Amino acid sequence: MKEKKLSYGLLVIITTLFITSCGSQINLTSWKNPQDNSQISKVVIIPLFVKLEYIKPFEQAMVAYFTSQGLKSIGSLDFLNPSIKYSTDAIQKKVDSLGADAVLIFKYTGTDKSANYIPPTYYGGFGGYWGYGGYWGGGMATGGYWTTTSTINLKALLYTSKNAQGALWTGDVTVTDANYVDQASTTIAQKIYTDWQNNNLLKYPASVK
Repeated sequence: MKEKKLSYGLLVIITTLFITSCGSQINLTSWKNPQDNSQISKVVIIPLFVKLEYIKPFEQAMVAYFTSQGLKSIGSLDFLNPSIKYSTDAIQKKVDSLGADAVLIFKYTGTDKSANYIPPTYYGGFGGYWGYGGYWGGGMATGGYWTTTSTINLKALLYTSKNAQGALWTGDVTVTDANYVDQASTTIAQKIYTDWQNNNLLKYPASVK
């Protein structure tokens, strides 16, 4: 009976470690311009990433989440050709033609890496022989290895069509150990949307509840 309890407890520990290692930790620190009381109803998402394979799933997931919440949004790849270099004025004209009143830009600012040592932990297997001495046998150990943590840093800037010079809102985003771009983007979108709600940045048509 003891063995069964030990195995079950060990299974819980291993499962917890697995779930923790598979999830990405995402944090957002934001700032809102106190001098600007603008509200937005349609936003364009422009990730300034180098690789197209990052841009596409990132903006698609973000557009999907914003749209599901009633905030009209469109990704840059829906109206910009990634192989063409556009001037700021050209992009602004395209944004205006879409009827968008805001642009959300993401900039990659670097990756921080850190190494951590996980010391070994032993479960069960310790016993004595007639009360003398001791031995290890039949137990299990976890840990005793190095892990590397990667934290991606992003800068988010929200500009309105009324004021393209100064940002209405900015956010510093950290993504630790991201596995999938689209999943991380959805979580970032959730945090940003909630923050915009708290800062009263959202304006909706009367038909949208």
